Amino acid sequence: MSYLQRILRGSSPIAAYAVAHSWNDNKQHGSFFQQRLTACDAKKDAIDAKKEEEVEEVKPKEELFHGLFPKRQLWKPRLEYPLWDSNWDNKKPESTGDRRKDHEYNRWVRKNGVTRHIILVRHGQYDETHKEDEKRILTPLGRKQAELTGKRINEMIQGINKDFGPCNVKVVRVSALARAIETADIIAKELPDSVERIDPDPLLNEGRPCHTIPCGRVGESTIKKTDEGHARIEEAFQKYFYRADAPSRKEFEEDKAKDSDSDENESDDSKEEDKLVPDPHHEFEIIVCHANVIRYFMCRALQLPPEAWLRMCTFNCSLNYLTIRPTGSVSVRMLGDIGHLGYEHSTFSMHHGFNW
Repeated sequence: MSYLQRILRGSSPIAAYAVAHSWNDNKQHGSFFQQRLTACDAKKDAIDAKKEEEVEEVKPKEELFHGLFPKRQLWKPRLEYPLWDSNWDNKKPESTGDRRKDHEYNRWVRKNGVTRHIILVRHGQYDETHKEDEKRILTPLGRKQAELTGKRINEMIQGINKDFGPCNVKVVRVSALARAIETADIIAKELPDSVERIDPDPLLNEGRPCHTIPCGRVGESTIKKTDEGHARIEEAFQKYFYRADAPSRKEFEEDKAKDSDSDENESDDSKEEDKLVPDPHHEFEIIVCHANVIRYFMCRALQLPPEAWLRMCTFNCSLNYLTIRPTGSVSVRMLGDIGHLGYEHSTFSMHHGFNW
């Protein structure tokens, strides 16, 4: 006697019919319990698969630099410190293989090539009580700082001796954040109309350019911010910091030929007059951006460990000015200069003066 027959024999007619009908349905479609079991198995398989994926996503522990931060995030110079990488911008002219000729050409390039002057300006003091960028605008003091900075830059452009002519300021660049744009707008009002304004560049936005030393053990959020900020800010550095294209060796040879054919008996008076001719081989750029970005740029340009960036302090609307010679050498002329602001207009974020 089958299992079904035993159940039906002891059941009422109605119950027997229900059981038999259910049995036939389950035979056709699978039992309810079997279906539930199958569903549970499928769910368990999905959970197990997800766990396996999670295990695969777990990164192995990263090697730390002196227990502080991932070693992969430490800046690695192409040459060991304190050596100078003469091809830091990948624009160094190729060698002829003749050291004497290369030396003569480099001396000529330094004299006849274009020197790039970059003036980095930190934005003025702004309202830090809001999170939305459009509301983080300059305070009245910040606007005054920007105005004074524009006047100071204009003085630098005009120079003290009209015989030398004004500086050749080509462009004003700015980050895409409201406080920097507002600062650049105010500065631009004080500059000649010939100075070009470029669309805001988000590569210049504030961020965490790299880790700092000294520091403590950093957390995951800081590691993530550094990964995000470093790539962008380093891209900005490579975009804006480089030597001007060097005149060709053909121009060098032609210039040498002209010199040899020139009148060697030129009077001292005429040579003195030549010195008064404005030098056209200088181009100025103004970049209005942010403290962290500026400090990182300065370290990178001087080929110093960029992890030292937080050891410097750049006040609001401070001037940070460097030159890049056509031979690739870099020199800082101003760092955090706020002499144009005076004590009453000197701030670092919401800190006034120096007693903080």
